[in-house]
Amino acid sequence: MHAILPLLETSGFPPIRRRKTETLQVNLGYRCNQTCVHCHVNAGPTRTEMMSREIIGEVIRYLADHGVANLDLTGGAPELNEHFRELVTAARGLGVHVIDRCNLTILEEPGFADLDVFLADNQVEVVASLPCYSPDNVDRQRGKGTFATSMRALQRLNALGYGRSGSGRSGSGLRLNLVYNPQGASLPPNQVALEADYRIRLGEDYGIEFDRLYVLANMPIARFGSTLVSKGQFDSYMDLLRSSHRAENLADVMCRSLISVDWQGYVYDCDFNQMLDLPLHHNGKPRLRLSQLVDADLDGNPIVVKDHCYGCTAGQGSSCGGALKS
Repeated sequence: MHAILPLLETSGFPPIRRRKTETLQVNLGYRCNQTCVHCHVNAGPTRTEMMSREIIGEVIRYLADHGVANLDLTGGAPELNEHFRELVTAARGLGVHVIDRCNLTILEEPGFADLDVFLADNQVEVVASLPCYSPDNVDRQRGKGTFATSMRALQRLNALGYGRSGSGRSGSGLRLNLVYNPQGASLPPNQVALEADYRIRLGEDYGIEFDRLYVLANMPIARFGSTLVSKGQFDSYMDLLRSSHRAENLADVMCRSLISVDWQGYVYDCDFNQMLDLPLHHNGKPRLRLSQLVDADLDGNPIVVKDHCYGCTAGQGSSCGGALKS
């Protein structure tokens, strides 16, 4: 694995500051039942880092004390954390909207047969990885058989009402959003147009419905960044990101209203900074735990930036909620 951070040190990225925190994004651990080539977390079945029950207690206390609207759970496969359901139940009891970043194949793993029902019962929003509507492309990026398993999982979620959230009397309120990312060193296509293609292909071929498609740019860090270095594409990809930078995207980048928490309870401005070990700075303290932010007001706090941040402002922009300007 190549060291990526030294390649990002000379940043010309514009300085930005935080706003009111609306989302607590929590990485419950790096263990995953898949090993995807684009994964910026280097997650996989052999990873052992998992958030403890003690740290999860700190997350629950922070949610209760700060009135954060959204809890965004990620990994690895966040559901593999043995305390996943306890955290979801506690957050929902506080009235917090919970998002599960699900890889879909987890629904067919032993011991997870009722996961879809649990998510539906707790009105958890599912954000599901599906990097293409083509079986070959998905299996190439995420492993053989992944596409077929993902289709079955989506059909199960649809049967529970997911993807038919609506706003009228017939709406289930169960949101199902899909996530696309490019196969290689290119920017994602227009989100609106690609979403229309997904609806046609998944609807006609598999009878699947969903609410939104999010398109995300691949970040030049961790596993994907190392792949770029190995192929001699790192510099050209960074040139693409820098030349595609749009200043108007700066107003909406996710780090302005999100705190990222790693499996040990340390805090970052975003998930990508977490993977680069660039912790959130506040009042001159370079490494803080979530429990140390109990009385902290982060509004206006400067955000730690490096050149990888161009991945969020290039073209239509990219965030955990998809394109910033479609």
